[in-house]
Amino acid sequence: MSDVTRAKHGRPVHHWRRDVVELAALFTAVAVADAAANLIGHGPDGPALLVISAVVLAATAGFHIWWARRHGHAPPTSDTSARPFAAGRQAGPSDEPRVASGAGTGSSTLWRMRTTVRDEPGSLAALCAALAGQRVDILSLQTHPLAEGTVDEFLLRAPGELPAAEISRAVSVAGGTGTWMERADAHDLVDAPTRVLGLAARTALDAAELPLALRQLLGRCTIRSLPAKPVGGGRAPEGVPVEGVLEDTVMRLRAPEGGVITVERPYLPFTPTEFARARALVELDARLGPRIPRSQDVLTLPEGSAITVRRADTSDVAAAKAMHERCSARTLGMRYHGPVGDADRYLNHLLSPRFGRTLTVQTASGRVVGLGHLLWDGDETEVALLVEDEWQHRGIGGELLGRLVAMAVEAGCESVYAVTQASNTGMVAAMRGLGLPLDYQIEEGTLVITARLDAAPAASRLPYGSRQEQFGGPVGRD
Repeated sequence: MSDVTRAKHGRPVHHWRRDVVELAALFTAVAVADAAANLIGHGPDGPALLVISAVVLAATAGFHIWWARRHGHAPPTSDTSARPFAAGRQAGPSDEPRVASGAGTGSSTLWRMRTTVRDEPGSLAALCAALAGQRVDILSLQTHPLAEGTVDEFLLRAPGELPAAEISRAVSVAGGTGTWMERADAHDLVDAPTRVLGLAARTALDAAELPLALRQLLGRCTIRSLPAKPVGGGRAPEGVPVEGVLEDTVMRLRAPEGGVITVERPYLPFTPTEFARARALVELDARLGPRIPRSQDVLTLPEGSAITVRRADTSDVAAAKAMHERCSARTLGMRYHGPVGDADRYLNHLLSPRFGRTLTVQTASGRVVGLGHLLWDGDETEVALLVEDEWQHRGIGGELLGRLVAMAVEAGCESVYAVTQASNTGMVAAMRGLGLPLDYQIEEGTLVITARLDAAPAASRLPYGSRQEQFGGPVGRD
């Protein structure tokens, strides 16, 4: 046990060794006084002995005062190093210099942590004290009240050498349950209201942003949009009430067109607060209706023809069907991998901004000659191209694919994949032209090419239409 401790109310506790010395001095003084009294009462030199006794008592009192002052203000002894680090430390920043652990590297790691605590006074304070004991700074905190307990979501900065298991263990000792942690980055430093407002602004500008906004709002999750009338027939998805449905790790929301948006996060249950935020984003999207950015780029092909690249939506279905009629059966078969007569049935789904983004290529006369699709497929992303026969081998497919990859990078996708036939050398060449690491999988003549976007070159991260050197002509933006 340490010689220097603190009581519950912060008052210092005296050293037991000092108390022993004081008692010994007191008993010595009493014994000396008793002996002096006996000598005075029975001897002839009583007055002299009385004076000597007074001097001894005064000297004893002086020694006691000197001892008390010297040791009452002495610094803590070396035994205080045995005290746990968490004792007497606060959860927030302090004026005391903080000693970096390890070899003084000074590196730190950002973590997102979620844990459930009891809904009672002092539970959060105990959790903060446990984090402070591990030299972990709390950068932000959100609370999600539940029927029983409270889910606390933290953004933490921890020493680089401190493993997540140690933080989780300290939180568990402090009363946290169901603790979940993952690495964070600088984007998580934005506070929750600012992030939600930013996601709402992105959704307001572009209907295709809704799945991405939900994913950024809720973290790693799988989002599927099921139309009210599935493409190619099949059973329609079960309807959901206007207020939506929350079932532990799954939430279902009514899509503006009557379909269902399903959000699933198997590793972590959704809270009512998260459900309310997601529902608010979907309601905003429904109120604003169909919308896409109307900017467009004008490019010049090597032979001098001008084409326009812009975003497309369901208003372009008629022009896309007309392009289908001008395409050969072989071209349509390589794109849709099924009966050519069913190609038109997919256009409403492909051109809907609810399921991804579509780029269209138009000639100077306004005729659509190419389509490029970036489709949200759960937690994966598919790219697909279709270029009219007469306009193939002019670089249009490569331009569309490069722009789609730039969109995927901007959306935070980790990879994109294309499904085609092994004989489709044009699509294979376009994917290879991206300059990205590619994975190939072939099954019964079907080729799946996956491009990893973590190694995307700087050019693919630029705004759309910034790679005009492929065509050798100027680029204009309206």
